[in-house]
Amino acid sequence: MLAQDLHRDWKPIVREFEAAIGKAGVIAKREELLVYECDGLTSYRQRPQVVVLPRTTEEVAAAVKICDRHNIPFIARGAGTGLSGGALPIENCVLIVTARMQKILDIDLENQRVVVQPGVINNWVTQAVSGAGFYYAPDPSSQIVCSIGGNVAENSGGVHCLKYGVTTNHVLGLKVVLPDGSIADIGSKIPETPGYDLTGLFVGSEGTLGIATEITLRILKVSEAIHVLLADFTSVEAAGQAVSDIISAGIIPGGMEMMDNFSINAVEDVVATNCYPRDATAILLIELDGLEVEVAANSQRVEAICRQNGARNIRIATDSIERLTLWKGRKAAFAAMGKISPDYYVQDGVIPRTKLQEVLAEIEALSQKHGYPVANVFHAGDGNLHPLILYNNAIPGQLEQVEELGGEILKLCVKVGGSISGEHGIGADKRCYMPEMFSETDLETMQWVRSTFNPKGLANPEKIFPTPRTCGEAARAIDPALFPSVDRF
Repeated sequence: MLAQDLHRDWKPIVREFEAAIGKAGVIAKREELLVYECDGLTSYRQRPQVVVLPRTTEEVAAAVKICDRHNIPFIARGAGTGLSGGALPIENCVLIVTARMQKILDIDLENQRVVVQPGVINNWVTQAVSGAGFYYAPDPSSQIVCSIGGNVAENSGGVHCLKYGVTTNHVLGLKVVLPDGSIADIGSKIPETPGYDLTGLFVGSEGTLGIATEITLRILKVSEAIHVLLADFTSVEAAGQAVSDIISAGIIPGGMEMMDNFSINAVEDVVATNCYPRDATAILLIELDGLEVEVAANSQRVEAICRQNGARNIRIATDSIERLTLWKGRKAAFAAMGKISPDYYVQDGVIPRTKLQEVLAEIEALSQKHGYPVANVFHAGDGNLHPLILYNNAIPGQLEQVEELGGEILKLCVKVGGSISGEHGIGADKRCYMPEMFSETDLETMQWVRSTFNPKGLANPEKIFPTPRTCGEAARAIDPALFPSVDRF
């Protein structure tokens, strides 16, 4: 564990932060720190000692240098919408919040790129360029509130990641503050640069290698035509087979999402799209984009494939308003669960598409075994599952039980050849399951990378990697002797 001075005098340190950032950018009152004690994973909570809210790269660097000088652990936080505890504070830490860094610094339509600060909200990027016929492709369901800095840290995806990829596929370059407070530029404004791919290394590093303060993004031209198809099925197996058949036919939709009956009814109760048939066992939302002639032809092919797999009804939306209506329910699916359950615990495993039917059946069996309902709404095209386990955190013991169920789902994903995360990151939530997917040598290699950038272990400690102190399961699974430096993190 990172050594910390639990009896530190924080008053002079707070004054240092105030001198560097301004009093309005420093929060140290206990009651005001309450709102920063967790991110979107609300099951775990810890108040930071101090919160700082810089506006510029230089202010971020100044804050990090203070932490480095006093050997204080620090955690970067954006909008706080992360679902894996990536921005969860630890005891006696400083939280560096980028929410005030909300400037779009440059728009270059000719070269299809935009430079933003990390506090810019995901959807603002598209709004800034949509009038010229461009958009930013990564679109997490929380895109109206999540920030680009957090998207970079967690390598976020969204419904369009099947065709267009996740955040790392759309980041050209970064200005970053390293854990010692120095400033570095990695990548560039052109797609490919010589040398190591440090941009690819940094995106998805969850704040353990530094803090991004300027981000150069790739934007895309809006397609000539876009169709969204909604197909409903009487079985999950049939919907899953339709997904496989569409991809096998050489058709790559912009997005392909599946929702089960539980999710369908939750969404209709809250959002009332009046588009999702409540008696359907599963629905597929399939977006096709491209040239007009291509989209028209593929729409016919996709409709035929869905009907061959038993689709009862197929609705096709071609105008923007109707398309948004069909997507509205899917985007609101997580929030809709609050209508039917006081709490939910979401996981983020990935499986091969061919294993979809098998895994969904096993998830249902696990749900019955543990006695907790599981709603499934996910990116069917790339096999990124989002099982939502419904429970009541006010009842003692339920959180621990649903965590066990969630862990079994992650192990199942790895067993069939998948991953423990597709877009939510590892954070504090899934670090115990890293040994399920990676060998001791794999994890040790990752630690060498982390310690190169972050030798003191100050940047986002206790995230991503298991330690005997934080993960009882990891302690049983791993010989600590193989990780001589892991306990520093």
